[in-house]
Amino acid sequence: MTRDEFFRYAPLIALVIFLGLKFFTSRPDANAGQVRALLQQGATLVDVRSPGEFASGHIDGAINIPVDQIRARMSEIPSAKPVVLYCRSGARSASAAQTLRSAGRADVHNAGAMSNLQ
Repeated sequence: MTRDEFFRYAPLIALVIFLGLKFFTSRPDANAGQVRALLQQGATLVDVRSPGEFASGHIDGAINIPVDQIRARMSEIPSAKPVVLYCRSGARSASAAQTLRSAGRADVHNAGAMSNLQ
């Protein structure tokens, strides 16, 4: 590959790398058994999908805070309890978990896809 070809394809290469990293960083860090145990201990279950997705079906006891509202609505999530997040595929819950952790929340768990919990 020549230098000119490299620079022509550099944006595509960067996109592939970004998507690869996104895929590997959006894996759940809590399985169904761990989530059940956390919920039995009083964890807050947060569905980070859109209100429409939430209305079409959700896990009993979950509160709905869409991922794009997590930072603004963080006060609605009790800080003294563990937090368990889920969405449709795991990508939004991973993003929400990172947002909460960046804000200083330590006991945050990404359960990934809603289907992992049913």
